[in-house]
Amino acid sequence: MPLISFDNLSIAFGAEKLLDGASFQLDAGERVCLIGRNGAGKTTLLRLLSGEIHPDGGDIWRQPGLRIATLAQELPTDTAATVFEIVAGGLEMGALLAEYHAATARLAHADTPDALRKMERLQHELEARDGWRWQQRVETVISRLQLPTDTPLAELSGGWRRRVLLGRALVRDPDVLLLDEPTNHLDLETIQWLEQELLEFRGGLLFITHDRALLQRLATRLLELDRGMLTSWPGDYANFLEKKTASLEIEARHNAKFDKTLAQEEVWIRQGIKARRTRNEGRVRALYALREERRQRREQIGKASFGLEQGELSGKRVIEAKNIRYAWQSEPLIRDFSVRILRGDRIGLIGANGSGKTTLLNLLLGHLSPDAGQVEHGTKLQIAYFDQLREHLDPEQTVLDSVAGGRETIEINGQRRHIIGYLGDFLFTPQRVRSPVKSLSGGERNRLLLARLFTQPANLLVMDEPTNDLDLETLELLEELLLEYTGTFLLVSHDRAFLDNVVTSCLVFESDGRIREYVGGYSDWLRQRAAPEPAPAVKLKPISAPAPKSSKPAASGRLGYNERRELEQLPARIEQLEQRQRELHALTADPAFYKQHAAVVARQLDELKGLEVELEASYGRWEALEARERVG
Repeated sequence: MPLISFDNLSIAFGAEKLLDGASFQLDAGERVCLIGRNGAGKTTLLRLLSGEIHPDGGDIWRQPGLRIATLAQELPTDTAATVFEIVAGGLEMGALLAEYHAATARLAHADTPDALRKMERLQHELEARDGWRWQQRVETVISRLQLPTDTPLAELSGGWRRRVLLGRALVRDPDVLLLDEPTNHLDLETIQWLEQELLEFRGGLLFITHDRALLQRLATRLLELDRGMLTSWPGDYANFLEKKTASLEIEARHNAKFDKTLAQEEVWIRQGIKARRTRNEGRVRALYALREERRQRREQIGKASFGLEQGELSGKRVIEAKNIRYAWQSEPLIRDFSVRILRGDRIGLIGANGSGKTTLLNLLLGHLSPDAGQVEHGTKLQIAYFDQLREHLDPEQTVLDSVAGGRETIEINGQRRHIIGYLGDFLFTPQRVRSPVKSLSGGERNRLLLARLFTQPANLLVMDEPTNDLDLETLELLEELLLEYTGTFLLVSHDRAFLDNVVTSCLVFESDGRIREYVGGYSDWLRQRAAPEPAPAVKLKPISAPAPKSSKPAASGRLGYNERRELEQLPARIEQLEQRQRELHALTADPAFYKQHAAVVARQLDELKGLEVELEASYGRWEALEARERVG
């Protein structure tokens, strides 16, 4: 029995239908990823399912008593509400819980008779409405997300605000979870936590994401929204790309054949008087039907196509930092950090939210001065900066004025282009370019920022979270552009696949303000970093017997007999672990998996967690032994 379903659903904004006779159902245990171009109507579909808006036609059915929780794409504007108030607001009795929480805090400072009477009244009301269970639920979610309970939302960064909204969605213990770009503004650690939480979620999950690693790990099937039509694609994203390409080729051949037939019929009906006297009225009616079918056809949305204005060649040394330090409110964000960035370097910055990634960018660019140490720039630098919060966009300006500033043409790599045509490369129609920035979706704002950024000649490209809200196709196009870029770039991103594909080294924020450089992308950093302690829940055969403890430090030179033997055994062991990991991923991707007994599900999920930890430890040990063997 489905949790939620709809049949022949239609909704339009203006003349174009976002959904045109669409049907869908979501079952318990399913994790469905909704994909489609920016502006295709994905967010609208989630709002229909949640009941926030109503369709123009068709029926939506929800299981009686169904609890639905949503995570919206847009972050809330500044608000004085505290974290506790916002998380509790996800519950029907949220206002009562927030009032009790505030009364408890006041009572700790002043236990006046009025305060005691109010506390007694609130306690009675909570007992009558089974409020203590939900109070515990709110506190548990806040604790698991490590949220600052009494901090106003206005004081939190974008990443922390996203975590608060996620807590608001999870606190209801929902049957259906609707997530719109859940990884936006989250750091890598929280993304991995979220990934595991969603893998263990027993209800129905429908999510929109540009994070290909999350999509590949979570989705049991893909649901594509394209030109008003919904299509279900079983399998993973790689399988979808292959089948979608074949489907578009078939569609193109069909349309070409149709257009040829229509053209022939148009020639026939326009023949001279003699032909008109003898023409077949049935054929005329068929021609009118062909014309109507052609009029209603919705062409495939064009692909974004953009290039970057290349600046002149910079000097070989781009930026050099020497022993820089920076503290915020006496807390060290950056401690004794040195780096030399050379022309052509492609560097990713990895770290938790609030660790100082954007601060480091501002220090390296000269927007901030370090408390100690120095930053030196090379010669002929031309910098283009993509900011995380899109602060450089004026919401009252039109799309056209944001990029052109009153000009009709712009110059890209020596060629003059009309601004309307240039913005068309970023999928802005002639009508859309005259819309105010405040009316744009998150993905459209990102494309607008890219459009403006790429008009600037640059040999140093600095991008702070450029992938947020972009659809998958535009994201992959941006990857291709960065791979072809000949200058230097610095990238802050929590998109694991994006980091793997475009950077050649990573600056990782570790504990106590220390920053360490690693060669390669995100996956390479995972293999090189210090391995965490193995999880005790995993009961697998150890790689080799542990060596006896010794008070002497381990040798750093030539490998001993046992270590050499361990190095020989590690590849086979890693292969064994990866095979079991693939098997468990296949099991957990099946909706039927969560219909088993809870103990069986928990045991296999624990095994999967342990496998991931042991794999990381094995990779780290392999790297360390190989490095010592080369030195020895």
